[in-house]
Amino acid sequence: MQNLPWSADRTPLMLAPMQGLTNDALRNYFIQTVAPDVVFTEFVRVQTQSRKRIAKAELAEIRAHDSHVPLVVQLIGHTASALAEAAQRVQEAGCQHLNLNLGCPYGRMATGATGGELLREPDKLGELMISLRKATDGSLSVKCRTGYDDPQQIFQLLPIFEECRLDYLILHPRTVEQKYAGEADHQLTAEVVKRTSLPVIANGDINAAATGRRLLQETGVAGLMLGRGALADPWLFQRIRGLAPDQVDAAQRRKELTNYVAALLELYLVKFCGERQALMKLKDLLNFIPDPELQRALGKLKRANTVATFLSRLAAIRGK
Repeated sequence: MQNLPWSADRTPLMLAPMQGLTNDALRNYFIQTVAPDVVFTEFVRVQTQSRKRIAKAELAEIRAHDSHVPLVVQLIGHTASALAEAAQRVQEAGCQHLNLNLGCPYGRMATGATGGELLREPDKLGELMISLRKATDGSLSVKCRTGYDDPQQIFQLLPIFEECRLDYLILHPRTVEQKYAGEADHQLTAEVVKRTSLPVIANGDINAAATGRRLLQETGVAGLMLGRGALADPWLFQRIRGLAPDQVDAAQRRKELTNYVAALLELYLVKFCGERQALMKLKDLLNFIPDPELQRALGKLKRANTVATFLSRLAAIRGK
């Protein structure tokens, strides 16, 4: 297991890749604030044209990662040769950990099926992953749904994953067709753990510390990947570790939340071009903060058109 992007003495808590949200500025905030064990890029589209295989900006972002926290590059594509070449370019850029997206329900490219759509073509997966495995010196994993429309499909996929010598599996126990409806079936996660030798990382609906600890205790998973729950509450990492209280009162929640949003705004004003784009990116994040009692105030934040107005309304939330 030397290829794993986490040390053997850790139960890894990973920050999930979420398209349009987990950019390098947000990842760096999480690294500095709550120290996830592993972070992932948003998915990197692998183009069929060799000259445009991976966007230069994405390669530059990979090269710029200088944290002690391992970065995993998530690829999304549909051609074995293109994925293999992309893997080589990513490794040349300095990242030794790769992941293939087999879960995104919106992953289709104009030239072919990608992401979760690939689960409709299971015969193609072996070729893709063998090609990636040969091209990858470090760790190789997949982030996968339990099936396209049948949650039991995962048990047909496990032998393919094992034969292709994946290092670990990240499992979101919904089907592709479900998208994000219903509940993640972590009883199925536990069954997958029993039926594979691969380390399994649980993902999906881990929105509270008690939920995360229960999954670790009851399913036998090797670790957790936190997505929407972490975007709503970055301290979920520390709560699961027992380093922060499971719950806080309303005043503390407002303090933590406003500090989080203000810190990201400062980072986004540097990363993105102009106030408008920085605010747009931050407003996308606000959609993932579910606190019922704050929805009216958050709605006002989303309608702010200037940084000054945004900060004034943010201060009002903190001071309530």
